Amino acid sequence: MQFASTAQDMEIKQKILIIDDSQIDLPVSALLLKNRLNTADIHLANSGANGLSWLVEHQDELEKGLIILLDVRMPDMDGFGFLNEYDNLPEKIKEKTRIIMLSSTLDPYDIQKANHNPYVETVLNKPLPVNDLIGLLKDMQ
Repeated sequence: MQFASTAQDMEIKQKILIIDDSQIDLPVSALLLKNRLNTADIHLANSGANGLSWLVEHQDELEKGLIILLDVRMPDMDGFGFLNEYDNLPEKIKEKTRIIMLSSTLDPYDIQKANHNPYVETVLNKPLPVNDLIGLLKDMQ
């Protein structure tokens, strides 16, 4: 599947880690990003625990930074559980990482809680709004 290139397409330097339990959203988001961003450095984790493990295993590879796209609602460890554990990670990981939460929830408490978390840049609705994300990534460059 190939998408037409637009003026909004861009190249980013940071790695991207998508943490989402949806077996549909995870690969579709990755494919959309690979086609719109000139990067193949996209990594996938199907749970909050797997995302944390990936961070620890790859902490020495984050010199250019990391963007985490984090689903709010997941079984076992949801996005907020991930953020609680993320708080305990070494500063060298957190200083190179930006987190954008993804939500399909209509619960205003979840959105408010995410927006008030010091590690969360913003919350985007699912499915992944690629144009909105590209605008945010441009601001983060």
